[in-house]
Amino acid sequence: MKERKKRKIKKRKLILGFLLVLSLLSLDQFFETNEGESTSKGSVRNGSIENAWLVPWSGDNWGYFSVMSYFIIDNAYIHSTVYKIILEAYKTCETTCPDTYFRLMECGNTRGGKMLLRRTHQNGYGVDFMIPKKNKDGSQNQFLDRIGMLHYLLEFTPTEKNTIFSSIELDFEIMARHILALDDAAKANGLEIHKIILRTELLPLFYSTPSGQKVQERGIYFMPRLYPLANKVHDDHYHVDFERRKQKLKMNRR
Repeated sequence: MKERKKRKIKKRKLILGFLLVLSLLSLDQFFETNEGESTSKGSVRNGSIENAWLVPWSGDNWGYFSVMSYFIIDNAYIHSTVYKIILEAYKTCETTCPDTYFRLMECGNTRGGKMLLRRTHQNGYGVDFMIPKKNKDGSQNQFLDRIGMLHYLLEFTPTEKNTIFSSIELDFEIMARHILALDDAAKANGLEIHKIILRTELLPLFYSTPSGQKVQERGIYFMPRLYPLANKVHDDHYHVDFERRKQKLKMNRR
């Protein structure tokens, strides 16, 4: 009995120690204040950002996907304008996708620059979003969305089914509605979608949905070819890069 009690006490100390370390590492997030405008330098592959904004941990219809990524690795920082776009798009989705709970993924570091296992996300204009998932009856399935960074170990086939849980499918219709909301919010805030990265074998399934056709009609650009590893890992999430909206030059007729 005494040994069992000692083990319980030791276990509690370890848990309390872990929580204390987590709290110390999370001080920046608890006291972060988003003020002023961000300044991006360079590109998504070779850049940095000043005065990045920290996205909230969650909203009414969305939540950040990983405690580790948010509180310890500090990957939830973004350009102030992209911050507004993300929140406005989720607000729109409360109407267009009323029964869906979304998951926001990695944004960038506090000052931008290189990230762990990432080539992009460096100037505050790149962000990842998890593809919503559904059951065979069409209802949302959040089971695989709750495993944090372990989701990178998952794999979805070119037929949109999970290789382990074959009854769980990717919901490209909801994904497309979210992209349409992002596109509208970006244009309203002086930006536009530069490109989207999704596993190329999944593009025909995406474009076959009603809202996917609308995305295609708007000319929103998806990368048609990717390096094998990048292609493989973008099977259950999509990467979106934003850029300043290009002003069309008007030619004066004489």
